[in-house]
Amino acid sequence: MADAPRTVLISGCSSGIGLELAVQLAHDHRQRYRVVATMRDLGKKGTLETAAGEALGQTLTVAQLDVCSEESVAQCLSCIQGGEVDVLVNNAGVGLVGPLEGLSLAAMQNVLDTNFFGAVRLVRAVLPGMKRRRKGHIVVISSVMGLQGVVFNEIYAASKFALEGFFESLAVQLLQFNIFITLVEPGPVATDFEGKLLEQVSTTEFPDTDPDTLHYFRDIYLPASRELFRSVGQSPQDVAQVIVKVIGSARPPLRRQTNDRYTPLAALKAVDPSGSLYVRTTHCLLFRWTRLLNLGLRCLACGCLRFRIWPR
Repeated sequence: MADAPRTVLISGCSSGIGLELAVQLAHDHRQRYRVVATMRDLGKKGTLETAAGEALGQTLTVAQLDVCSEESVAQCLSCIQGGEVDVLVNNAGVGLVGPLEGLSLAAMQNVLDTNFFGAVRLVRAVLPGMKRRRKGHIVVISSVMGLQGVVFNEIYAASKFALEGFFESLAVQLLQFNIFITLVEPGPVATDFEGKLLEQVSTTEFPDTDPDTLHYFRDIYLPASRELFRSVGQSPQDVAQVIVKVIGSARPPLRRQTNDRYTPLAALKAVDPSGSLYVRTTHCLLFRWTRLLNLGLRCLACGCLRFRIWPR
C-alpha cells in the first residue's frame, strides 16, 4: 500500500523560490505531496495558479497566510484537513539593503519580524502536532548571509544569523521526536524581487548618511552586487530543485548550501575561524582590488575556478 501524501505548508509562494517549490512538489510524478501554498496577499496568486496548471485543486491549494500575524497563522492551519503539517517550509521573507544610517528602525524591525519571528510563529504552531505524531520536517530558507556578513546588508544578515542559531539549537531536542530541521543556504538568487530592490535603492536618498558612505554604496557596492548576481546567481527553479531533494530524503541534513560556485567566497570564513581573513579579503576586493574582484566573478561565471576550499 502506498504511503499517504505528506502535507507540505510553504510560506511566501507569490513568487520566486516559494512559487517554484510549490509547483515542483505539486507536480511530483509519484504524488507524494499535498501542497498548501500560502502568501500574504491573495491578489498575487495568479502567477502561481497559472504555473500549477492541472495540479491546482488536486495536489496544490492556495491559502492566505501572513507570518507576522498569529491570528493569520492559526486561521491558515485550521483550514488544513486534519490540521496536520508533515513538512513546513519557512520561505517568506523581505530584504533590506542600504547604509545603516539611512534606514529607519521600523524598516529594520519589519525585516526581523518577517524573516525571523515569522518563522518562529509558524514553528510554534506546527510543533505540537509533529511532536504528538513523532515525525516531521522543518525546512528553513536561510542564506549564505546567515553564515557570513555582507556589507550594506547588515539587518538582512542579522535576521538570517538569528534563524541559523535558533534552528540549530532547536534541532538538537527535536531529534528526540524524530523531527528533522534543514537550513537551506542559497547564495545570490536572481529574481525579479532582487532586481527591483537593487534598482530602487540605487536612487534612494538615504538621509543622514555621509557622502563617503553613499559613494561606497552607489558606486562600489551596487555595481559589484549586480555583477555577483549576474555571475553566480541561481534561478529560483534551481534552488527549488535542491529543496525538493532535501524534502524527499530519508535523513535530511541540518544544512544544505545550493550553489557550488559560491563556495570560494563562503569558504574564507571557514578557513580562518577568527573571521579576520574574510573581513580583510572582502574589504580589499570591494574597495581596493575591484578589477581582481570582477575577474574572479567572471571566472566563477564561466566555471573555470573548479575547486573547493576545505577548512583547516
